[in-house]
Amino acid sequence: MTEPLKIDIWSDIACPWCYIGKRRLEAGIAAYAAEPGRPPVAVEYHSFQLAPDTPVDFEGSAADFLVRHKRLSEAQVASMIERVTGIAAEEGLRYDYGALQHTNTVKAHQLLHYAKARGLQVEAKERILRAYFVEGRHVGRAEDLAELAAEIGLDGDDVLRSLGEDEYLNAVRADERQAAACGIHAVPFFVIDGRYGVSGAQPAEVFARALATVAAERAPAA
Repeated sequence: MTEPLKIDIWSDIACPWCYIGKRRLEAGIAAYAAEPGRPPVAVEYHSFQLAPDTPVDFEGSAADFLVRHKRLSEAQVASMIERVTGIAAEEGLRYDYGALQHTNTVKAHQLLHYAKARGLQVEAKERILRAYFVEGRHVGRAEDLAELAAEIGLDGDDVLRSLGEDEYLNAVRADERQAAACGIHAVPFFVIDGRYGVSGAQPAEVFARALATVAAERAPAA
């Protein structure tokens, strides 16, 4: 069996460009896979917190957080939100910043590691991102995350146990240390086959070309 091309992705739940980048990557993988005979693709997500000091129950809106965190004016933040919401819509994502509940994402990252251990990490990533940006659900508390986990077939009670014990907190911190060691300071960041880095939510064709390049480089060795 052909070894899959591995894509390691550092991203945060509270990053609007990370969800956009996920959709563009998926489109790029589909375009790449349309050519027969190419190696399959495997995706793994890694933890990165943009604002680790954020409280679980942040008082205020997402716009309030951006004003305080980035020290921008309300007008600048409104323009940023309008722009990213429009770009998300082009990818089929209906962001609702009016309902969005800004929170600390460390528990959500622990859930992603829990799901990875059970073969459902990609599904968990999609479910949490959609809950946060589209549905306005809280993704910082263990109880809310357990409900989302149950929706994709995970054991909600065991998720509560795991999050309560911080079972995967060390794994989250290890991802963050690896990002720092690799010089990753912004997300999303994609590492393809351990060799090529792609920074930001690039267009789908960028991902498709990068995957095709790696597949072609593998061919002589095969």
